Amino acid sequence: MAKRRKKSTRFTTIIAIVAVIVIIARYVDSCNASKFESITGPATNSANGIPSAAALSNVKTAPGLETHLIHYRGFDVNFNPSEHIPNWVAWELTATEAQGTVKRSDNFVADTRVKGSATPEDYKYAPWDRGHMAPAGDMKWDKQAMAESFYMTNMTPQFPDLNRGSWNKLEQKCREWAIADSVIYIVCGPIPGETPLAHIGPSSVTVPARFFKVIISPYANPPRGIGFIFNNGENPGGMQQCAVSIDSVEAVTGHDFFPALPDDIENEIEAQCNFNQWSRVKINKK
Repeated sequence: MAKRRKKSTRFTTIIAIVAVIVIIARYVDSCNASKFESITGPATNSANGIPSAAALSNVKTAPGLETHLIHYRGFDVNFNPSEHIPNWVAWELTATEAQGTVKRSDNFVADTRVKGSATPEDYKYAPWDRGHMAPAGDMKWDKQAMAESFYMTNMTPQFPDLNRGSWNKLEQKCREWAIADSVIYIVCGPIPGETPLAHIGPSSVTVPARFFKVIISPYANPPRGIGFIFNNGENPGGMQQCAVSIDSVEAVTGHDFFPALPDDIENEIEAQCNFNQWSRVKINKK
């Protein structure tokens, strides 16, 4: 009988240890999930049905465009080898990323792995800026992301009045919105199908006539969305006068943005054009 009690006691001890391990594992998973949600919003199977970051960054490109999809560390580029510029660039921007401290590299280089990549020399004698689509300021969270933001596959010729004016101001606003809302999703690029302003450099890089940017904050209460269309030049009235609905941007570009969103949420936020709603967003100072 003594031996049986010993075996029974040992078995009970093993069961107890396993139970403790399971409890600890569940607690760690819960902490990790909470940490993830606090930074990037709920996961794919969340109660409000918002998809994952990878799904939200997906875009259905307008038919008829030449495309080459490139996944960089901090953003995705759908590149047009014939035009030597992106069709669109998409990325997630979290509050943590918007407050990164990596220094700007300013090392513009061709991505030699990509057919049709422009080179810095294409812009050498042009009055056009090498305009970032995914801005370096959004990539300060990681050295590789920062370096890759200076690939020429992420650049499009922009008139200085745009690149250093309204476009830059909107980039700064996006970082403020990401900090306030924990995470936002952004897609931008040239408007396809329009007569270009010029072709520059040995590669004959296309200079677009206009640009778009669309932004959603799906975890805000209520969820928000807004679009912008900029002339590649002066934009009287700045960002506010350039604000439109995401539906309007889809109509002019032929792209389908954020198709992974549940239809009811997509329809709601893509119909919005309320610049004042966005301008009232405040960063919570601790």
